[in-house]
Amino acid sequence: MNRKVEQGDATRAQLIAAGVALFTERGFAGTSTTEIVRRAGVTRGALYHHFADKEDLFEAVYQEVEKEVFARCAAASAGAADTASALITGLHAFLDACLEPKVRQIMLRDGPAVLGWERSLSFEDPHCARRLLRRALHAAAAEGLLPAEHADPLTHALFGAVFQAGYAICVAADPAAERDRAGKALGDLVSALLSPLRCRRTGPHEDDHTA
Repeated sequence: MNRKVEQGDATRAQLIAAGVALFTERGFAGTSTTEIVRRAGVTRGALYHHFADKEDLFEAVYQEVEKEVFARCAAASAGAADTASALITGLHAFLDACLEPKVRQIMLRDGPAVLGWERSLSFEDPHCARRLLRRALHAAAAEGLLPAEHADPLTHALFGAVFQAGYAICVAADPAAERDRAGKALGDLVSALLSPLRCRRTGPHEDDHTA
């Protein structure tokens, strides 16, 4: 690789690392670009060479944190015995991540406010946790655990529930206790959703016990 390109990549990585640290400590609004370049050990010109503004840097920081969470959820679900267990294990991994300061501040607090809900939860990002959830629900549908036409609507509904559970962990007086409550509730919800009995096509009189 060209040395100049390597130096540019290293500078960009330094800025992102500084952004992760400062946005976690002080939040987006409480962090200045002066503090970022000082923490990164680079010039202001270097910052604006790689990023248009502070929001652009924040988006790169958000993606970096999101990528870590995605990898953790994917790794956790990969070892599960079946699709339902993989989905539940992945959700638990996400909730565990919500106990970490950088996830709580960058993904749950500042992400939707700075980037907007549409961008922060976009399917376009290959490391979006919602995309991983969608993949799992389509796999469940392929196995007959839920109707195929329900996979996409359930992706939105279930991710909304998971994200709000994460935010509840973020603002709770006792985050660990809230995480345990959320994990139990969401695990029970997913187990109920993925029951093969829900896909059974009943006849017109099968459930009529009055005849």
